[in-house]
Amino acid sequence: MTTAAAMPKACCGKGDGTCVCAAEAKCSCGKNSALHCDCEKSATENTVAGATCSCGQRAAGKCTCSRSATENSVSGATCACGKREKGACTCDGAEVGGARAEEIDFTTRK
Repeated sequence: MTTAAAMPKACCGKGDGTCVCAAEAKCSCGKNSALHCDCEKSATENTVAGATCSCGQRAAGKCTCSRSATENSVSGATCACGKREKGACTCDGAEVGGARAEEIDFTTRK
């Protein structure tokens, strides 16, 4: 089951207006497209939160497309969440825990 996927901002860019790697991404059982799993892992496979692989269809480090060899191993400098290479972060800061020393939390002040 290969379907055209919209172009995520971090996609490999191989397609002509579509994300080829997103179309290649499969559920970890390999039966269905990513995010369309119907096996016993569907509860966790059909949602993605935080850092993702480039296509946005799988969690970072769990890529199943033709780019999995490079997507699933991070070497050198990493982005803030530590799950992707620097300059290729897909979590948009959502996984960075806690405030930094130089930050002021105005959300709890009255």
